[in-house]
Amino acid sequence: MNIDDLNRKIENSDAKINSMKGFEIIAEAMVEKIYSIFGRNMLLTMLYEVGAGPGEKIAARLKQKHGKEQFEIDEALSIILNELKEFYSVKVREIIQEENKIRLIIENRCFLRKPFKNREKLKPGKAFCRINKGYFEKALSSLIGNKIKKVDISFIEDDSEKDVCVEELAFFY
Repeated sequence: MNIDDLNRKIENSDAKINSMKGFEIIAEAMVEKIYSIFGRNMLLTMLYEVGAGPGEKIAARLKQKHGKEQFEIDEALSIILNELKEFYSVKVREIIQEENKIRLIIENRCFLRKPFKNREKLKPGKAFCRINKGYFEKALSSLIGNKIKKVDISFIEDDSEKDVCVEELAFFY
C-alpha cells in the first residue's frame, strides 16, 4: 500500500468538509439513540437542560454587564436578543395582555433551523426545540426574577413561507 496513492484515492481535503451536514447527522443520531434507550421524557428533559445551562450563564453575564439583578419583560427580551443577534432573529407578531399573564406571539428563526429542517426527527416543533425552550425559559426567568412566577415558550407552528417558527412566549404573574 502506497501512502500517496491512497491519499489520491480518498481525496479528503478539509476544503470538502461540510461540518453542518456532519452535525445534522450526529444530532439526529443522538436524538434517536437517547429516545430508543431512555424514552421520550428523558430525551426531552436532557435537551431542555442542554439549553438551560447556557441560558443561566448568559443571564448571569447580562446581569453583571448591566449592573442589575432584575429587568422588566421588554427590557429582558431586548437585551437578551441584542446579545444573541448572531443566533436568533425574533419578531413579535402580537401581544396579548391577560389578567395573570402576558403572551407574545413571536416569529423565531434560530440557529438550529437551517441545519435541522431537512432531518425528519429534528424538524421544527420536534425534540431539538427543547434546547431553545430550556434556554429562553431559564434566561428570561433569571433576568426577570420574582416579578413573574413562570416563563413558558411553546411551539405553535412552522411557517415555511417565512422560514420561521411561530411560538408563544408567556410570562405568568
